[in-house]
Amino acid sequence: MFVLGPIGFTLPWLLWGLVALPVLWLLLRAIPPAPIRRRFPGVALLLGLKDDEQQTDRTPWWLLLLRMAAVALIILGFAGPVLNPETKEAGKGPLLVVVDAGWADARDWPRRNARIAAALSEAGRAGRPVALVALTDIPPDGPVFAAADAVATRLPSIQPVPWEPAPEDIAALIQMLPDGDFDTLWLSDGLERDGHADLVAALGGHGVVTAIESARNVLALGAASYADGKLSVQALRARTGAVGSLEVVARGLDPAGVERELARATAGFAADGAAAAAEFDLPPELRNRITRFEIAGETTAGAVALADDALKRRKVALVVGSAEQEGLELLSPDHYLRQALAPTADLIEGTVGDVVLANPDVIILADIAKVAEVAALTDWLEAGGLLVRFAGPHLAASDVGRDALDPLLPVRLRVGGRSVGGTMSWGEPKELAPFAEGSPFAGLEPFGDVTVTAQVLAQPGPDLADATIATLADGTPLVTRRAVGEGQVVLFHVSANAEWSSLPLSGLFVQMLERLAVSSRPARPVEAELTGTTWEAERVLDAFGTLQEAEALPGIPGERLAEPQLGADLPPGLYASGDRTMAVNVIAPGRELVAAEWPAGTVVEGLTILRETLLKGWFLAAALALLMADVIASLALSGRLTGLRSGMAVLALAMLILPDPGGAQAQEVGDDRLIEVAGNVVLANVTTGDAQVDKVAQAGLLGLSEVLFARTSVEPILPVSVDLESDDLSVYTFLYWPVTTTQPAPSPLAYQKLNRYLRTGGMILFDTRDADVAGFGAASPEGRRLQALAAPLDIPPLEPIPSDHVLTRSFYLLQDFPGRHVGRAVWVEAAPPDAEQAEGMPFRNLNDGVTPVVIGGNDWAAAWAVDDIGRPMLPVGRGLGGERQREIAYRFGVNLIMHVLTGNYKSDQVHVPALLERLGQ
Repeated sequence: MFVLGPIGFTLPWLLWGLVALPVLWLLLRAIPPAPIRRRFPGVALLLGLKDDEQQTDRTPWWLLLLRMAAVALIILGFAGPVLNPETKEAGKGPLLVVVDAGWADARDWPRRNARIAAALSEAGRAGRPVALVALTDIPPDGPVFAAADAVATRLPSIQPVPWEPAPEDIAALIQMLPDGDFDTLWLSDGLERDGHADLVAALGGHGVVTAIESARNVLALGAASYADGKLSVQALRARTGAVGSLEVVARGLDPAGVERELARATAGFAADGAAAAAEFDLPPELRNRITRFEIAGETTAGAVALADDALKRRKVALVVGSAEQEGLELLSPDHYLRQALAPTADLIEGTVGDVVLANPDVIILADIAKVAEVAALTDWLEAGGLLVRFAGPHLAASDVGRDALDPLLPVRLRVGGRSVGGTMSWGEPKELAPFAEGSPFAGLEPFGDVTVTAQVLAQPGPDLADATIATLADGTPLVTRRAVGEGQVVLFHVSANAEWSSLPLSGLFVQMLERLAVSSRPARPVEAELTGTTWEAERVLDAFGTLQEAEALPGIPGERLAEPQLGADLPPGLYASGDRTMAVNVIAPGRELVAAEWPAGTVVEGLTILRETLLKGWFLAAALALLMADVIASLALSGRLTGLRSGMAVLALAMLILPDPGGAQAQEVGDDRLIEVAGNVVLANVTTGDAQVDKVAQAGLLGLSEVLFARTSVEPILPVSVDLESDDLSVYTFLYWPVTTTQPAPSPLAYQKLNRYLRTGGMILFDTRDADVAGFGAASPEGRRLQALAAPLDIPPLEPIPSDHVLTRSFYLLQDFPGRHVGRAVWVEAAPPDAEQAEGMPFRNLNDGVTPVVIGGNDWAAAWAVDDIGRPMLPVGRGLGGERQREIAYRFGVNLIMHVLTGNYKSDQVHVPALLERLGQ
């Protein structure tokens, strides 16, 4: 193929015809146009006369140029012109395909997968052996070349993981590279990392290295921090050089326990900035609900920052036994508690009755013997509260817990206290014993200068050993604990001030409070503080940034979490140890993203492949237009273009020269279409990029529209397909969104339009079309893709359709909602908690709102779909049972549209008897 700029020619030898154009010019120049012939009898008088001045009339130059251009276009057209031709030379020898397969690949994974499949197919046609290596899962024996079709069978098993290739794995791959020459196709995630340059150099020594990168910038979120009353999240990008911004979304649980968007902030990048901060100024109640931060529109694990105890300032109530006295601040029972907790917790004060009403996370009683609000405090404990009590003179002098176990104490107490190391005692002050395994303080090193001079003693008993979590050197219990329902009560057998021990004066005091989850740390704990602890994974992130339930992962030693090295045995996610939670994120503190650099000689391409466009038809059409213009010009020069012929010629020339009026009026046509849609009921489907899925969706909405027209008073016009990026959604009644695994995520602006559409009364039916193989959730690729696509949407809490939901009776009475598939739950907006069923009425008193989303996987469009003559396009079930299933699917579609148009009016009708009865009174 001969290539000239962006155009190539499949038959370049025909271009030699262009050489004949100068000869054609001379021939045409020598032949004048035919003379004009007029019949005039008087011309006979001119016979025999001679004209001394003769002049040869030649073809005008512009007409020659027109003809030459027409002939040139014909030659070029038959030479097979192609726009954006693929000019790759056929490779020779083995081909090594390398893919990073880390978190940064996840957002473009379908396109990367398609690019790998295309490379394998091309290598198979060329007979080249291929080896496929993912840098996050390197084979133990290194790359092994095999037939391309055999390697292609392994492609579905390669999936991105939520970590990056390890430098030691890259070094091992370099040592395992096969001998001999081979070319390399490297699908890079675009990030520079340790070992990257060495691997490029090693591969370059064996042959040509072709790197493929996405044109999109790699974005990620760093660690979140709390300072000066604000949450700050660091956003990172790999490529700099231009001013930019992105939106960071804070997500968490609402009061109903459903995760949703809580806040949104913008991070702005300077032109040369690789990092920017997004700040959130939120009240404590909202701040403590945050479970994660994410970049809007990004679907990678690196774009997610999980929140843990470090960001949750616990609400701690301090209740002291006596009023503060002027000049005795250091002797106050709560002085050292305030100093330890104020930087990391939100403190509230008051009586026990007052603070219980505030529902704090922790209540601390400093030397309070008797509590009047026992019942209220016990209820709070059983609901999951933490009660921490400190001893003191008041508790030692009382009879609380002496005769029987007090409900607000972990153990029984002995009468009187114990005093050691004083002027009236025989012993020396006691030091702390090492903390035992299983204690929440395990791994902490007791300070040698921490001594105890007085304490309240626990009554010996069979349960004392299990309740003790810290002891003195002589084995005397120092801290005891007991579970009460979902909560627990903890007793420090010393005072909260420095009268009975030096514990409040030491850093160990703060660490012990942290271990008890009384307070949170403002910074990540270091290795020494995590020594001796074991953490278990609760939920882990996948490469696409979705939290999954942790499988049977073994416990992780606390030392590994100080500076975690992510991998299969330590994926990013939430880890718990006792009451404490720690987030392990993809982006470690202090990490910077750096764009990958490629040495000279490396071919760098983008993921997007320019498709070849055949231009033969365009060239020949242009040649035909010039030839028609030549005919008209020749007729005009010869004088034969008169009368009606002249008008017809002008009209033909105008049709050739004037631009297509459709292009000039595109905006007017678009506006007319919007006006038409806004004035009618129209069903629309969201385009997915999959031609077959979009075709079935259009046919399904056409079938449902015809059923609505025939059976109801609704008269919808023809359905349309909408582009979320460019179309105005506000005019559409209903959106059907079939979910595919390959469809790209909408842009942040498109998500803003979608959220506005949902808030203003629109409905979206999400259909994963997988009910025959999966249950609701992330059990299928479509379900996982739906979670990623719907994450930025403001979706209310959902529940399976209850039997009294208005969708079961908005037009037809239904209890099942099949499509092409049967037997899967359909989810709608959850009913309000205060929805009550009136006495004698079959339905609850629901509000007048319309569920903004309906989620299922029954492939309704396939059941609704009809062809051009109204016949069902796809089979449903078998025999009469299948046709009955299709009928129920149509009825569900009718109920959906009636619900969108009329709301919950059917729920209001059931209250008519009650209203009439009240009017009669």
